[in-house]
Amino acid sequence: MDFSLSTDQRALRSGVRELLTGRFGRERMRAAVEGGEGVDRGLWAELGVAGFFALRLPEAEGGVGLGLPESVLLFEEAGRVLLPGPLVATHLAAGVVKGAAEGRAVVTVVDRSGPVADLAGADAILVLGEVVSLAAGESLRDVVRTAAAVRSLDPLTALHRPAGTVTGTEPLPALSPRALRHEGALLTAAEQLGSAARTTEMAVQHARAREQFGAAIGSFQAVKHLCAQMLVRTELARAAVYAAAVTGDPVEVAGAKLLADEAAVGNARDCLQVHGGMGFTWEADVHLHLKRAWLRSGRWLTAAEAEEALAHDLGAAQQAGRG
Repeated sequence: MDFSLSTDQRALRSGVRELLTGRFGRERMRAAVEGGEGVDRGLWAELGVAGFFALRLPEAEGGVGLGLPESVLLFEEAGRVLLPGPLVATHLAAGVVKGAAEGRAVVTVVDRSGPVADLAGADAILVLGEVVSLAAGESLRDVVRTAAAVRSLDPLTALHRPAGTVTGTEPLPALSPRALRHEGALLTAAEQLGSAARTTEMAVQHARAREQFGAAIGSFQAVKHLCAQMLVRTELARAAVYAAAVTGDPVEVAGAKLLADEAAVGNARDCLQVHGGMGFTWEADVHLHLKRAWLRSGRWLTAAEAEEALAHDLGAAQQAGRG
């Protein structure tokens, strides 16, 4: 199967990269880190105008009318620049939550009993469980008011733990918890892919510029091996994520999430090694990619859950073969 991007898909990716680079470049990102800001409502609205959230809605409903493969390209670019905010939940809720498609509403997600990201700045909550629903109005204010702040690994992702069980008030039509979780996992894997690709670039750039013993450190075999391993991880994850976006198969989504998580975390670690001591400093961006990768790896579909899904599928295939 040919997974080469079409001309339109390349143009879409290029346009989103240009938008994000212009509106959330390194200086803006570092300012957000230092200021501890929440969701940038101005940028959120620009993403809405650009069709980031309404990408998969039918044109008759004001959307762009594209599919999951195109959404993956957008989220890959978001992962490259460490764009903060509950992008995945807002994208999935477009067309259901008023204002989400246009970027006027911020939607976060409650899953299991873990902390909730960007709760304080959310306009609605997507609740995953036996019933998928939205908590809005007075119930949302109650959740925010009683939630306790949780120390976050990622300085760009604020975390809160609700005081009790969050229940919704409005059903989400045509979105089962299973389908929602798999789509969320795939889009999160795309963000991880973007981060893995970016840290690979950062490592190569540093290896070319940094000199020791009168030579660029990129000429040293150990550094070459690290960079090569990073590229292999990235491209393996890319193939898995793109394939899962085309097929939509839950097992392939599980494999893609697992590989993308490994690529994002592993590449950030290796990039930090290429940078040496300076990679551990607050001024370097490498640690931000590592912290975000750690945080994403526990969202929507954990490594244990992905491995369980793959093992179950393999066991079912073996049983079918014996039969």
